[in-house]
This record gives sequence, structure tokens and C-alpha cells, in this order.
Amino acid sequence: MTASSVAVATGFLRLPSLQKTSILFNRQRNLTNKSSVRPISISASSSELPEYVGKFWKWLGDQGVVSGKSVAEPAVVPEGLGLVARRDIGRNEVVLEIPKRLWINPETVMSSKIGPLCGDLKPWVSVALFLIREKYEEDSSWRVYLDILPESTDSTIFWSEEELAELKGTQLLSNTLGVKEYVENEFTKLEEEILLPNKGLFSSRITLDDFIWAFGILRSRAFSRLRGQNLVLIPLADLINHNPAITTEDYAYEIKGAGLFSRDLLFSLKSPVYVKAGDQVYIQYDLNKSNAELALDYGFVESNPNRNSYTLTIEIPESDPFFGDKLDIAETNGMSETGYFDIVEGQTLPAGMLQYIRLVALSGSDAFLLESIFRNTIWGHLELPVSRSNEELICRVVRDACKSAMSGFSTTIEEDEKLLEEGKLEPRMEMALKIRIGEKKVLQQIDQIFKDRELELDVLEYYQERRLKDLGLVGEQGEIIFWE
Repeated sequence: MTASSVAVATGFLRLPSLQKTSILFNRQRNLTNKSSVRPISISASSSELPEYVGKFWKWLGDQGVVSGKSVAEPAVVPEGLGLVARRDIGRNEVVLEIPKRLWINPETVMSSKIGPLCGDLKPWVSVALFLIREKYEEDSSWRVYLDILPESTDSTIFWSEEELAELKGTQLLSNTLGVKEYVENEFTKLEEEILLPNKGLFSSRITLDDFIWAFGILRSRAFSRLRGQNLVLIPLADLINHNPAITTEDYAYEIKGAGLFSRDLLFSLKSPVYVKAGDQVYIQYDLNKSNAELALDYGFVESNPNRNSYTLTIEIPESDPFFGDKLDIAETNGMSETGYFDIVEGQTLPAGMLQYIRLVALSGSDAFLLESIFRNTIWGHLELPVSRSNEELICRVVRDACKSAMSGFSTTIEEDEKLLEEGKLEPRMEMALKIRIGEKKVLQQIDQIFKDRELELDVLEYYQERRLKDLGLVGEQGEIIFWE
């Protein structure tokens, strides 16, 4: 392999970096100070509720949404606020139903006073602006709902610089900073295009902190992936908390018609498990989120090692002389110029990762596989080692990247685990430790996988050997077959 081919290939793996930052708003989060959740018996008497929560409950009653027959009600719980069963609730039983007139979504914004200004805004930006404006309007019709919303959560977007420093070396830190930069850029555009030219529509000057607050509220509380609704806040329903013991997302919530002869819509929330009277009602937020995503979105992490992951970012460099051919092959097989691969603690490498990285590393004498004659079969060939030089290169590049990422941490796994065992930690510090430990364990796992592969380089079977066997020119023991 030439020096130039190594230079091209070694530029294909980037870490750590901003990984797949998704500005989507999934299931919600209430203010939390716990990294895990457990059922707890609570007296749900409204007389014990804070005044602002009592007013919210009364407002819902005035709206005809709740009554003495309601099966659950707000309560103070370890996470902040939650929903507690007033009687036993069966599995898949409806806990609450909220009519569309009480939802906050882009339609709500468009029918408000600022609606004419929001037509060209991203949906989440328009809803964020609506929340902030209503928050500062003393006579807002949403006042009682806005009053129950937290001023912040434990999401990393609300962490101080000192707290973020505890995430040094993690992908969560780079993702958090990337999200904050994105939000800041959106606010700058909003300020220039909407806020400054229309000061008269806003009773108070809206700041970046206000905008980050609204973003955090949406990121942690908004429902998405609903019929016709990709971003919607549902008062009362957004008090539902997460429990890792619930391992299904099925049947938790849906949008349905209000009745046979009604065109109205209802948001219906069901309990995925049986709940005893006095216990908190929970759902599963998202089975597929990593601990870093849970920390960024909701402000908590789990002890489940399956939540620990690290994302390898592999890209085809534009400087690669075979860039066009490689990109065409990647796109033909459902991939693109950049591949993101989430490696999870205790699990095998994700499907397609070795094929993609072998493709990106193809060079020199292996480049014949990029010819058009192989276009329909190359992905299958890449499932197995191509050549010793190709396999050796990908092992070296991945291992070097892991070492580089590990060097970004200021502590070892053992030091972090000792701090965790000592206890008496602030919730955010505990989260930071668990994130650091989790990411480092996965990096060690990735390094070990490719270290083991390096030890097998002399015994692996490569493309040319497989091809000769297919042609009957090499025996099962690798001996050359001759004919008289």
C-alpha cells in the first residue's frame, strides 16, 4: 500500500464529533432529579398539591377534561410532578383524554396574534415563540398551564460551563454544544426577522435564555409521531414520567376521533401496565435512545448498559480518487457519503459497518472491485475481508481513533467508578460520571474487537483466495491445484 493511499483512507473516520444531532421533539420529560425511576406510593389528595398545580387541575375541570371520575391526577413525585392513580388502573386502560382545543401545536400558533408572522418559521421555532410570548402575557389563556412548566430541567442544554466541563471527552458534550449552537443560530435569525421588526407584539424583550427554555420544554415534553401531529404539547398528559422497567412503547398514546358523529380529535393516553391506586403512572419514553440522548433530551440516564453507546462517524473523503464510485456504491446500498454507526455496550458491531468501512478504505490493487462489472455484487464481497492490507488498515484506523478519543478524558473508568461508589453526588455530576463510564467502556469494547481482528490477519480468508476456491484452483487447505 502506498503512502498516498494510507493518507486518503486514514481520513475517513472522525471522532468525537457532533453525531447525528436530531432536532426532533420526541417523548417528554418533566423536571427530574433522579437518574432512575421506581414506583412509589403517594397520597394524591389535591389538598397536598402546590397552589399552582391545584389551579391547573381546577382549570382542567372547568374545561370538562377531568372530574371526580378521573382515574389519575397530578402529584408531587420524586421526579418533580407526575400522574398518580386515584384507583387501580388496568393494563391498556385509558388514563386520560385531552381534546384538540387544549393542545399547543403549530395550528395553535397560526390562529394566535403572532400567527401571521410565523408562516415561514420552522414549526418548533413558531411554537417556541408562542410559548415565550404567552409566558410573559399576564392574561394569557394558557397561564395555568405555563405556570406548571419548570424553569429548567437537568437536560445538558441547561448545564453551566462548570457542569459541562465534567463531560470533557464525551460525545454528549460535543452534541450538547452543537445543539446549543443550532438554537443560538435559530434565535439570531428569529430576532432579526421577527422580534426586532415587531416589538409591539411582545410585552417583554425575548432573550436567548428564553428561547433555550422554550426549546428545552419542547425537547422534553412534546409528543411526536402521532397521526397528523409531529409536534404537540398536551397539558396534563405531559406530566407522565418514564420508567425503565416498562419495556414496551405499544399502546401508550394515540390520537383518535372524539365520537362517531364528531370531527373533534382526542389525545388518548393509556397505561401500558397495571397500576395500583396511589402509585405513579408511567410509560416508556423511547427504547432506542442511548443514555447520551436521554441526558440531552430529558435530563436523566439509566443504569442499563444497553443504553451506553458510542457513534463512529465514517465518511468517504472528497479527496479520495475513487470518491464518485464509492459514493455510488454506498447510495445503491442505502447509505451515503457519511455513515453513522452506533456501537452499543455488550453488542456486536452494527449491520453494514464493516462493509462500509472496507469500501471507504479500498485503494491500490483492491480498487478493481470498484469497476462497474462488480457494481451489483461488491456489497456482498465486502461482507468478508477484501485483502490483508485493507483489513489491516481499517483495524489500525479504528484503533487509533479509539485511542485518540480515550485520550480526551481526564479520568479513567476506575476513577469514575470510585467516585460513583462514594455517592453523595449532585444529580448532574452523577449523570456525567455515568456518561463518561459508559462511553469509555464502549470505546474499550470497539478497540478490543479490532485488536482481536488484528491478531487474526494471518489466518483470515481474503477475496482472491475465495475467488480461486470458487474457480476450483485452490483446495480447502489453501493448496494450489495443478492439472496434468
